[in-house]
Amino acid sequence: MMQTLDVRVDDVGLKKCDSHNVASEFTVSATDIPYSPTSALSPLEAAQTHEDDAYPEGGLRAWLTVFGAFLALFCTFGQLNSFGTFQSWYADHQLHHLPQSTISWIGSLQLWVFFFSGGFIGRLFDAYGPHVVMIPGTAILVLSIMATSLSTQYYQYVLGQGVLFGLGVGMLFYPPLAAISTHFCKLRATALGIAFAGSGVGGVVYPIMLDRLFVQVGFDWAVRISGFIALVLCSVACATVSNRLPRVPAPYFEMKLIKDATFLLLVAGSIFISLGLFIPFFYIVEYSTSHGVNPTVAFYVLSVMNAGGIFGRLAPPMLSDSFGRFNLIVPCAFLSGLSILVVWIFADNLPTILIFAILYGFFSGAFNSLIMPCVAQISSIRTIGTRVGVLYSIISFPSLGGGPAAGALLKLNHGSYSGMIILSGTTVLAGSIFLLWARLRLQPRLSARV
Repeated sequence: MMQTLDVRVDDVGLKKCDSHNVASEFTVSATDIPYSPTSALSPLEAAQTHEDDAYPEGGLRAWLTVFGAFLALFCTFGQLNSFGTFQSWYADHQLHHLPQSTISWIGSLQLWVFFFSGGFIGRLFDAYGPHVVMIPGTAILVLSIMATSLSTQYYQYVLGQGVLFGLGVGMLFYPPLAAISTHFCKLRATALGIAFAGSGVGGVVYPIMLDRLFVQVGFDWAVRISGFIALVLCSVACATVSNRLPRVPAPYFEMKLIKDATFLLLVAGSIFISLGLFIPFFYIVEYSTSHGVNPTVAFYVLSVMNAGGIFGRLAPPMLSDSFGRFNLIVPCAFLSGLSILVVWIFADNLPTILIFAILYGFFSGAFNSLIMPCVAQISSIRTIGTRVGVLYSIISFPSLGGGPAAGALLKLNHGSYSGMIILSGTTVLAGSIFLLWARLRLQPRLSARV
């Protein structure tokens, strides 16, 4: 028989964080209580989490953490989003004797190491806080950039810019974002969106800066200058990011994950999306030049795509705090895939390519900034780092294969980009269906805020 509970929202610790899907009535059936970190607990057990759920929702430490995360993502994910600049340069200079699919393994390895390291880094954050990870991460990131400036052989680029750089990005990406989640709940998506905007700004600045520096000072010093910038900004990030919770031991793997159907659906959707999501960032420069765009202008196309991502990382997360995180991530993921299949595949001149770059940058940026708030929404505060890390570790494998698969299709189709575009668009669309499934599992009522 269905049990009826008279529950006040603040009695279960949800008043402190009401951004979850909550029913409008105070008297609800036990089967109607929406999913949240405390919804699976008894009222007594939920009350014990009240202290952890008392988020400050602001203050100097909280906003300094957001600022530090912005700087960290500017240097890390911003450069990672700019790999298309390196891919185009390598194809015309140091690695001109290698096919595009081979060169793209460097960028794919960046993504794989960055994503795969998330599981370990997330656990370290939950146990020891951000600084234990971020400080050595800064050293590794700068070392990898300097090593890239000295590289001359393909294997050296793979090790320096691929493996080592990807590890440094991971160590500076996960901790500050997880730290933000300990300071905010109602405004979590907004705060994370501001931090994620750093990657968009970096994605605008780095292609333009590197394109000019490659010509003015040469490849070696252009890369070294980016390394010095990373050293300064990441050092500031290490000094400003803080974690609100005390350090406690954390499990390497949470057995509840394999029983959490919503989390598993979120992972399944992310697997499909990550397979195709980064293909446009890798190949938009080469695609532009192959369609008659001046090579110098083609570098700016990537910057335009990343500029669209700035607004995508800001506006949808801000709206999601009012309308629901899952309610926003589903259409953003769907429209990312649709823009690839409807706009990119028909873009054959600079204006249409720029239209695609803006649209795709916006919607893909929105997905990137919303996936972490969605994970946090269905996780307890002390397992956010671990769960986010597990998600990114899993999607590291499709991310690894996306770029080379696109390059192989490009070669198989004798320079035609149609196969690559179809692969990218269909996988992102397929992933959006799983995200919709996860959202409906949380609350089948479409008008609910989830």
